[in-house]
Amino acid sequence: MLTRSKNRVMPQTQSKSFVSALGLDVGSKRIGVAGCDGTGLIATGITTIERKSFREDVELIQKLVSDRQVQVLVIGLPYSMDGSLGFQARQVKKFAQRLAQTLNLPLEYVDERLTSYQAEQMLIAENRSPSRNKGLIDRKAAALILQQWLDTRRSLIHRPVACVED
Repeated sequence: MLTRSKNRVMPQTQSKSFVSALGLDVGSKRIGVAGCDGTGLIATGITTIERKSFREDVELIQKLVSDRQVQVLVIGLPYSMDGSLGFQARQVKKFAQRLAQTLNLPLEYVDERLTSYQAEQMLIAENRSPSRNKGLIDRKAAALILQQWLDTRRSLIHRPVACVED
């Protein structure tokens, strides 16, 4: 059976591998936002939210969640280089838990160490100034976070099962 959704014909039941996730790179000034294609293969930066208040941040994210039929939030957690949770990671975790509860969505974390650095290097490779494109860096970092989660998820789904016989 098929249903029509926004001028697209879609199967009524999705395969187990289908996912609609929203990746977030949460900072004190901005939130980079990324989404994935319908197959869950490719993450793409969507927008950058200039932080104002929790309520206003949630309103903007809620619109994206509704428009994209998001099923899970994937949040980058900025661990310290030694693997511990520092001040910024605790702040992100607190925000993420409130956000997930408010939106009534499951929440998954990804180690985001060096994603902003990688995003900056991508801009430099494109001959773009990182200092003039902070929002773009946040979007690209969110896409890297979400892509890492998608790749890990896909490898777990397609992992071969070993049978051991006695």
